[in-house]
Amino acid sequence: MGDMTEVNHHRPAAVARRSPRELARARLLDLLGDLPTESEPPSARLVNREERKLYTLDRLVLRLNGIEEVPAFFISPSVRGGVSAPGKRPALLYFHSHGHHYDLGKRELTDGVEYMANPPYAEVCGQLGICALVIDQWGFGERHRETESELFKRFLWEGRLLWGMMIYDSLRALDYLAARDDIDSARIASLGMSMGSTLSWWTAALDERIAFCVDLCCLTDYQSLIAEGGLDLHGLYYYVPRLLKYFTTSSINALIAPRPHLSLQGDNDALTPRAGIDAVDAELKRVYETEKAPANWSLHRFPCGHQELPEMRKIIVDRLAAWATR
Repeated sequence: MGDMTEVNHHRPAAVARRSPRELARARLLDLLGDLPTESEPPSARLVNREERKLYTLDRLVLRLNGIEEVPAFFISPSVRGGVSAPGKRPALLYFHSHGHHYDLGKRELTDGVEYMANPPYAEVCGQLGICALVIDQWGFGERHRETESELFKRFLWEGRLLWGMMIYDSLRALDYLAARDDIDSARIASLGMSMGSTLSWWTAALDERIAFCVDLCCLTDYQSLIAEGGLDLHGLYYYVPRLLKYFTTSSINALIAPRPHLSLQGDNDALTPRAGIDAVDAELKRVYETEKAPANWSLHRFPCGHQELPEMRKIIVDRLAAWATR
């Protein structure tokens, strides 16, 4: 693997003449600890290819971070008659959830999980003609060699943060996805549930190549979570030192505006207190109004807990279908 350096690939070196939004993104990255840098662009090795009814599944190993290889799934829609469709396709950067399913990881895309609606999103993408990429996050799937706690503590000693390393790999996975010859880099969406939800909106906030952000059941207002005594409901991976000195949940999500952002939340979800959802919604409505794109912020709330209901899935599928055909 490549050598580590002090310069972060995703941190611009020059600070002069940057907009307030660019400066906010730079500060957000700076809070994420010492991040690795690979001098080479991300690369992939195909492990095997499997034809399924609605899509082709490529099992990949990605080189993203210079520390360890990153197993991934890439799916591309099957075409009737076996004829390849011309042109580049829209793509989904999918983020798997936590749920203490450390052995599941990227397989959530193809296999689903009990708190999400059916069918799994790989089949949804196949039906909609959308490609998708998902990686095993640190400590999950084929990367489950250390516990979450061990990773957090080791990284802390090294000057790193587990969340920072997850975000770094996610940004590098986006680099890989956007560079593929079969992908329309102007039509990349992000989507995730729970931990994947937070990865979705953080990644979209930090990188404007995410053209459409979907977050499901984890738009948590940090101050409301503190007020309601819910900090232990989120894992260690979630916490970033000094974050609240500079950012709120709303101000991070404001970095996505004016790009389309769809959020779906359960009003009975203890991980996302109702008062906090109210506060984030009010602020993002204001931000999108200021950006003259009020229709691009969309929040849907349901009388449920930490789960994806079929009604939620229908909204997501309809919005993805409309977005992918623009």
